[in-house]
Amino acid sequence: MQTLYYFFQLLKFRLSVTVVFSAAMGYFLGIDSFVLNDFIMLVTGGFLVTGAANGFNQILERDFDKLMIRTSERPLPKNNLTVLQAFIFLFILSVLGLYCLNCIHSDNGFYGIMSKSTFFGLVSMLMYVLSYTPLKRISTISIFIGAIPGAIPFLLGYVAATDEFGLIAGILFAIQFFWQFPHFIAISWVRDKEYKKAGFKMMFGGEKGRYSALISIIFSVIMVLITIIPFVCVLKEFNLTLISFVSVLFLGVWFTLKSVNLYKNTDEISAKILMTSSLIYLPALQIIFVLDKYLF
Repeated sequence: MQTLYYFFQLLKFRLSVTVVFSAAMGYFLGIDSFVLNDFIMLVTGGFLVTGAANGFNQILERDFDKLMIRTSERPLPKNNLTVLQAFIFLFILSVLGLYCLNCIHSDNGFYGIMSKSTFFGLVSMLMYVLSYTPLKRISTISIFIGAIPGAIPFLLGYVAATDEFGLIAGILFAIQFFWQFPHFIAISWVRDKEYKKAGFKMMFGGEKGRYSALISIIFSVIMVLITIIPFVCVLKEFNLTLISFVSVLFLGVWFTLKSVNLYKNTDEISAKILMTSSLIYLPALQIIFVLDKYLF
């Protein structure tokens, strides 16, 4: 049983669940009628692919995880699992996850062998493992690269529902893409000492300061402007009512002010508040979008 727990740890359960939640919100935003099988395949496939990506990340960073208190107790740094055991387990999970995603609109996929959901799931996993993970020790460009797979879940859910990748899917992707910068900046600020100890270059400008906070403000503002597009512009099947527009705008201003506070104070308390606020903001925004579709 203990060995099973070590395998389970590789998945980063809480992170995987938040990713699946984002995909589920995208699905509910896109559907005309609920298809239980598609939803089950999306949730299962999304969880397995995300968990596998998290695990592969731990394989690549096992030597660096030893250097950080937060990650030193993971299965690989503690030698509770071998790299081969972890790889085989994660490879099986990734295949199963991609298979589940391929069950969604598989008849209308790329060349008849890969559904759009599978394509985005595969791109997300490969970019996270093969691009974002190694780049973390080279340059802060990793944050931009990592924001791409991090932004895919919301889009993936919508594509799973509609089997279309168009303007609306692009808007959902852009929202979650720009959200990740204040989120990443807050995390990097709080974990700056540990990241530097492990050699991770995760702070814009190299040091905690107003430069990073300013980037957080800029990307927050861009994100808020994108969130109100469904109200300002007439989009087929994605229009916000006035009450939802006000809610989304209020939420966005509230979140942006957390970055402003970080710029003013440049302290860890403000960074922790921004980090917590980012974890509240995104699901709250997604819930507003979904409620607007079904209640107003």
